[in-house]
Amino acid sequence: MRGQDEALSAVVRHLGPTFSLPEGAEVLTDFGHYASVLRIAEGIGLAICTDGVGSKTIVASRMARYDTIGFDCVAMNVNDLICVGATPIAMVDYLGVHTLDPERVDAILGGLGAAAKEAGIAIPGGELAQLPEVIGSDGRSHGDETAFDLVGTSVGVVAPDAINVGAKIQEGDAIVGLHSSGMHSNGFTLARRVLLSEGGLTLKDSPGGLDRSLGDELLEPTTIYVQAVKGLWRAGIDTRGLAHITGDGLLNLCRLEAKVGYDIEALPVAPSIFGLIQERGGIEDAEMFRVFNMGIGFVIIVPDNQVDDVLRIASEHGHSASRIGTVSDERGIVRLRERHLAGSLESGAFS
Repeated sequence: MRGQDEALSAVVRHLGPTFSLPEGAEVLTDFGHYASVLRIAEGIGLAICTDGVGSKTIVASRMARYDTIGFDCVAMNVNDLICVGATPIAMVDYLGVHTLDPERVDAILGGLGAAAKEAGIAIPGGELAQLPEVIGSDGRSHGDETAFDLVGTSVGVVAPDAINVGAKIQEGDAIVGLHSSGMHSNGFTLARRVLLSEGGLTLKDSPGGLDRSLGDELLEPTTIYVQAVKGLWRAGIDTRGLAHITGDGLLNLCRLEAKVGYDIEALPVAPSIFGLIQERGGIEDAEMFRVFNMGIGFVIIVPDNQVDDVLRIASEHGHSASRIGTVSDERGIVRLRERHLAGSLESGAFS
């Protein structure tokens, strides 16, 4: 954790002073939330965040399949925006490639467009850069012509008095999990090492437990939860806390501001890909839950008496969901009862 702590310290030291610089705007959130919010006019807050798809691009290149990776990029961004109570409205993308291939670019942009439609946002622009000495190369050799990187920056709107960073969560509130479609866009470095480099599998293999090729399983797109959450808001559900479960898994709950803990009592059966990774790599539960979402892609914290409404609205928007736990008084602790694990964001691990 030393490297992460030093990086965070550098962020605060160098970027914190810029909070006072925007003319006609006011920064309303601190570092560490899923998105930042600026007041840009009376009653209008602009939420902004940026995220990419990580090394999932390597799997897409090896499969020569690029129709889902753009979907991931949009999903990773808009799912973060809704965590602060913002309605996503637009995203711009950065696509850096080693070699410009029109068919590959067309497939990536197709995924971006499909995801934008599902999320209800516009993609009014972006950047396409051909950088053979930077993308997929060490600068001394020609490198991998199929290598690329994909990142998005998205914006949304939220009234300043409606910003939701989890401050109103109370002990006894219910924790509802919206189920994931698979790995989403996190943990691919570990997965590739365990399954491909050390496990001897290929992306074309269909190992036990999977009903399709390993490559297709790994490229399953990240689920977009925007419409379901907006449905909760329209119904007047008191969404006291919202968390996108990405890297660090359920420890992301500790990013919410309330001084509480999270008692996870009943998790759904995780997608088969997680069992395959754990079995092939001999990975302990603690590491699996630190790296992967383990079947929960998004968490919604509501008063106990609103759980049934959340489950109904999630189902109406095509999402499987279940109550997975209860907010506790163990400040800063996520406890996984069934796995006999507990962890905190400070430690960055379960034990």
